[in-house]
Amino acid sequence: MSNPALELSNVTKDYAGAVITRVLHGISVRIDVGEFVALVGPSGSGKSTLLNIIGLLDRPSSGSVFVTGIDTGPLDDHGRTRLRGKSLGFVFQFHHLLGALTTLENVMMPLAIASGSMNKHHQERAHEALRAVDLLHRKDTLARSLSGGEQQRAAIARALVHEPSLLLADEPTGNLDRRTSDTVFQLMRSIHQRLGTSFLIVTHDQRLAARCDRVITVADGRIESDERAAP
Repeated sequence: MSNPALELSNVTKDYAGAVITRVLHGISVRIDVGEFVALVGPSGSGKSTLLNIIGLLDRPSSGSVFVTGIDTGPLDDHGRTRLRGKSLGFVFQFHHLLGALTTLENVMMPLAIASGSMNKHHQERAHEALRAVDLLHRKDTLARSLSGGEQQRAAIARALVHEPSLLLADEPTGNLDRRTSDTVFQLMRSIHQRLGTSFLIVTHDQRLAARCDRVITVADGRIESDERAAP
């Protein structure tokens, strides 16, 4: 049996101030390889804190975080950065593309940063990622000239270029109109079905969450419910 894409065990998060504030209270969750999961909850529920911990951008106060079977607790910052670059992909509400670079150059960027240069192999990988999001025909277009939907598709290609085990999407359709949101969501669904990439999508859009295979609801720093779609 393969390792899960993600496993959290009794994760807590405290912030120190005049008093210690606990934001996450004993979160335990497992996402298996190939799952397509939504994470929902009201503002202030702890979703962003939880996503930062899952994405190895922050450490829990206690508990364990395993990414592709690797215990992240003992890893130093360099080890966490390496694991994040190898196993996790990120898509945000705002695409964070570099407008003065072409679509292709933006998609190649994670590979170039990891190796210190751009090469032909990186270009081939970027071509594959752009093909997956049906954007190869715009590879030489400056990112600032793409439409909003195209920019988000390019951001998804950039997140996929290193073939992550788990793609984390933080409100990926939150800055798009309904029609474009549906297109981007269906694209992620298609990638999931074709490549088997695991997805964890943080969204306020209950309509989109309902189209995922599983919906985890967080409230007051705790998992309120964890429901799978009916077969």
